Amino acid sequence: MTTSWTLPRVLRDRNAGLYLTALTVSAFGTSSLWLASGVWVKDLTGSDGLAALCMLAMWAPTLAGPVLGTVADRVRRGPLLVRMDLGLAAVLLTLFAVRSPGGLWLLFTVLLLYGTVAVVAEAAVAGLVTAAVDEDLLGDFNGLRMTVTEGMKLVAPLTGAGLYAALGGPAVACLDAATFVVCAGLVALLRVREERPVRSGKGWWRETADGARHLWGHPGLRPLVAAGGTTMLLGSLSATTVYAVVDRLGRSPAYTGVLYAVQGAGSVAAGLVAGAALRRLGGRRLAAAGIALNAVAVAARAVPSDAVALVSAAATGLALPCVLVAVFTAVQRETPGPLLGRATATANTLVFTPNVIGLGVGAGLVELASPALLLPLYGLALLLTAAATAQRAAGPDSADSASRTASRSSSDANPA
Repeated sequence: MTTSWTLPRVLRDRNAGLYLTALTVSAFGTSSLWLASGVWVKDLTGSDGLAALCMLAMWAPTLAGPVLGTVADRVRRGPLLVRMDLGLAAVLLTLFAVRSPGGLWLLFTVLLLYGTVAVVAEAAVAGLVTAAVDEDLLGDFNGLRMTVTEGMKLVAPLTGAGLYAALGGPAVACLDAATFVVCAGLVALLRVREERPVRSGKGWWRETADGARHLWGHPGLRPLVAAGGTTMLLGSLSATTVYAVVDRLGRSPAYTGVLYAVQGAGSVAAGLVAGAALRRLGGRRLAAAGIALNAVAVAARAVPSDAVALVSAAATGLALPCVLVAVFTAVQRETPGPLLGRATATANTLVFTPNVIGLGVGAGLVELASPALLLPLYGLALLLTAAATAQRAAGPDSADSASRTASRSSSDANPA
């Protein structure tokens, strides 16, 4: 399971290397704007609540994932991505008009559109990557996607903050627009043969429901997606205790930045090993191992120790990407191409919506009980989830056997 093989394996594939480069550029721009938009709103209004709405505007479209994912299954995905990248680049330039609190409606509208495009793009990318990248590279590719995304979260916000301080919010929007233009060019260079999708004639809502029906009816994907959603719910509940944990350590609130940085570094490392681990363990066992590691990390945060807190943060960073890579690689491998956009978008909604719920509920619970009580309970719930996932992995309906068959031969898995 040598991690040094992962990057060369992917980069030797022309399409995989091109898209990974596009993703790096895109993640840099998005992470830069993510921080700068909140600071921009805070400077214009002085309101912490309005500044927080920036992130909500970008995440809210995830709730409409199943509907938006249908768009990606109705047209050719490569041209769709190019058009959306260029369109969003043009829209971002309108933010030069935001100069006072009265112009914030435009900023929030652009951020909402940004989030909507991101949901459609994620669904389109799932289908495009499956067509463009060799099937036995999917695990490595998805792991490296995680590394790139998390790595940019460590680097790009500093760039965005510096550019904002020097030239203001419109300059950051211009930088992000430029990254979308570059991405559009790189996606256009992909060598992918796509046929125009055939309309089923069912109508929009029935087509949308097909994605959910596929996930629910698949004996391997249903429990795996459910485990991913449960993990994100419990992970977000535990995340709301971070300031209480830091307070028990006798540190200032700024110390949370250190913990998040360590967790981010763990996620970067996880992306490098996830592909090899997926080949060795299979999707269900990798997910179970990641959930179990996160269970131990979450429970350990109840110990008031700097060293334990740092190790726990790194362990969480290692654990969560393994779960997500296992879930979404399984969705890619076990879903027919014409249905992949809807299935991926639905899986995104089912996995990440509990994250939003957990943050809201956890914020209330942490006011009522000590993290010394809450964190072991969250850890125990995660451990039970890991045990259930591992037990299902040993059953006859496990998606792991199908995944290993697919990785041996794409023609065997998809005779058409």
